[in-house]
Amino acid sequence: MSETCYWTDVLISLRRIIRATDLHSKRMIKSCGLTTPQIMVLRAIHELGDVTVKRISQHVSLSQATVTTILNRLEERQYLERVRSTNDKRIVNARLTELGRSVLATAPTLLHEKFIERFEALEPWEKTQVLSSLQRVAAMMDAESIDAAPLLDIGYPDP
Repeated sequence: MSETCYWTDVLISLRRIIRATDLHSKRMIKSCGLTTPQIMVLRAIHELGDVTVKRISQHVSLSQATVTTILNRLEERQYLERVRSTNDKRIVNARLTELGRSVLATAPTLLHEKFIERFEALEPWEKTQVLSSLQRVAAMMDAESIDAAPLLDIGYPDP
């Protein structure tokens, strides 16, 4: 293979990554009716118990504004409820409902969870090489300053 073909192979690989993310997001929505960020927020509430927006935000690496929007949609669909803290009435916590626990139990594995499992199985030098290469690609696409959470999702708007 001549060096002049490398850039096409790189672009094809990037497109495959974007496409895999897109297809997984669509399957997720079709399977359980929730987006990846919605599932992550439900899981955070499940793992942390009654929890504030700030704590969820830190746990899932999304902004508080984004988490609040997600919580509003999940509450409308009766997957969670908001309750005042018994210790401090100023604090409002999110709590899963029975319906929220049920949908969470049926939600498929998230794409980034599979990726993490496979990535962690690599040798340390391979991890460094993958990271370095992807950081270089991000810089080549002027994307290094774009804010991004560590999850693989194309960012469909919340239904």
